Amino acid sequence: QVQLVESGGGLVQPGGSLRLSCAASGSIFSIYYMDWYRQAPGKERELVAGITSDSRRNYADSVKGRFTISRDNAKNTVYLQMNSLKPEDTAVYYCKLDLSTLARMRIDYWGQGIQVTVSS
Repeated sequence: QVQLVESGGGLVQPGGSLRLSCAASGSIFSIYYMDWYRQAPGKERELVAGITSDSRRNYADSVKGRFTISRDNAKNTVYLQMNSLKPEDTAVYYCKLDLSTLARMRIDYWGQGIQVTVSS
């Protein structure tokens, strides 16, 4: 069993910042890719940022220069630092971890989702 717990969302004014965290626990052998997705009302879920096990990063064009993804392998945690937030960043944010369990099964796990609202 693997559990993911997301935290750090909330309401922020335009131009503000938030830091999301996604901590994994349980029967984890290794975590490969760690991604953040988001889904706004009426829109499809989209990839926001991803980071590999050797810390190579990729970002959606809409967040480049404003968001930073990072990971702490010792804590099995991925972070998303979001700066200069815009109303169009409002969405439910999900982490997704590509990992191997102690039973050597490779599975994608999703977080429960956390609301980020950017509004004045």
